[in-house]
Amino acid sequence: MAEAIPFVHETVVHMLHDAAIRSPDATALVCEDEGLTYAEYAACVAGLARELGALGATGGRVALLMANSIDIAVATFAVQSAGAQVVPLNPAYTSHELAPILENAAPTILIHDATIADTVAELAQRIALPHRIAVGPHARRFTEWRTHTDLARAILLPDPDSLSTLQYTGGTTGRPKGANLTHRCVSINVAQREALLPTEPERERILAITPLFHVYAVAMGLYLAAYCRGALFILPRYRPELVLAAIERDRITLLSGSPTIYTGLMAHERFGATDLTALRLCFSGASALSEETLRRWEAATGCPICEGYGQSEAGPVLTFNPRYGRRKAGSVGIAVPATDIAIVDTATGTRVLGVGEAGEIRARGPQIMRGYRGLAQETNEALRDGWLHTGDIGELDADGYLFIRDRKKDMVIVSGFNVYPREIEEALYANPAVLEAAVVGVADSYRGEALVGFVVPAGSPPRPEDLRAYLAGRLAHYKVPREIRIVTSLPKTTVGKVDKRQLRELPERM
Repeated sequence: MAEAIPFVHETVVHMLHDAAIRSPDATALVCEDEGLTYAEYAACVAGLARELGALGATGGRVALLMANSIDIAVATFAVQSAGAQVVPLNPAYTSHELAPILENAAPTILIHDATIADTVAELAQRIALPHRIAVGPHARRFTEWRTHTDLARAILLPDPDSLSTLQYTGGTTGRPKGANLTHRCVSINVAQREALLPTEPERERILAITPLFHVYAVAMGLYLAAYCRGALFILPRYRPELVLAAIERDRITLLSGSPTIYTGLMAHERFGATDLTALRLCFSGASALSEETLRRWEAATGCPICEGYGQSEAGPVLTFNPRYGRRKAGSVGIAVPATDIAIVDTATGTRVLGVGEAGEIRARGPQIMRGYRGLAQETNEALRDGWLHTGDIGELDADGYLFIRDRKKDMVIVSGFNVYPREIEEALYANPAVLEAAVVGVADSYRGEALVGFVVPAGSPPRPEDLRAYLAGRLAHYKVPREIRIVTSLPKTTVGKVDKRQLRELPERM
């Protein structure tokens, strides 16, 4: 097990600055036919940071509504360089979903893809957005400073103890909560990951296929690349054939994915004909990786998958199976350096359980969040006596390897996205045709899990397709249930609560 944290930059902006000084001509970013060297990357960050500072970003928050591109990579570092807190959000969200998040975040500036201008216009009618910057091929690009490489050395460096990121994550109620992370805890977590998954400076070629507004992709792609001064190849969108083509064409060495992605790649007709020999290591997160998927991938490619575990509230990495050490199938690995993992009883969260006993996972370390923005009660529930109580259920074996046994109550992971059924249920309840509603997750061979809704009508039974269309106008596409079933009643527990355990079994029996 690793005992020491490798070199820690004061902030991830310091990390990028160091890369620009040490490897100015090395390829930093590639997206489709466009690329930046590290000197150009840092120059673009420096130029945008100065613009954001002039707009009053320093000390506040800047929200990003951007899909995968070179621009979102530049923007993420530029916001932090400007002394502001970056707020990455899903550009697929509707204005209905975004409004409460942005009201809580109160950003000074919103940077968004020009393609979602209509959504942003709707938001601007509901909440205050002092400044908006549209980005895209037919708007403006943040690569405009690429030729001003003199800016690279003059990049603004933030205070390590100031806030770096406001990462929104749902709770068991589906209420968006923004985790406040400092620059120091984010940078430390990059180095903690490096201890278990060491990289080779200037030699790694990393493929970013998951959304760069997601904490997993940022930690295991954006920051990882800058730390090792490697090349980050960004796919604008995920499609199995594009991933396979990129791995072969760009000689990818590190691939960060999810169980759904690995399953989808192996199922694709081009998988067997693709040259995957450059791959040296794969990472898996977001949801549990089955032992069968792990075995099949490694047998087919000869490349190991290291599975890990974390949360937005933890910077996000807490554990990983080590790259050069024992990997245990079915486990999410050992704690990263300077991090303690304990299993406690679910009733009080104070009694530490023994080896092989399942209970709530709690963690402490320098990467843990300060708290949730504007939510004192939720912060006090999550952070107790110096520990982050994750709400996840797991157990530790005698070697300190963590095994996840369950997840936060009711949470469903659809194609790598956390979905909270209560949010969907509340949207259904807003429809006058609905008397009662419940949504559960069921196993799905492609997405990992899929959503199934059950509705008791208030009068004449509505058509399921009408209800799905209704939800599509209020929720991101992956939150719309695959299927909605009209039923006469919902199973209840003895205290009158909907029995979701029974509902989860119904799709298999019906």
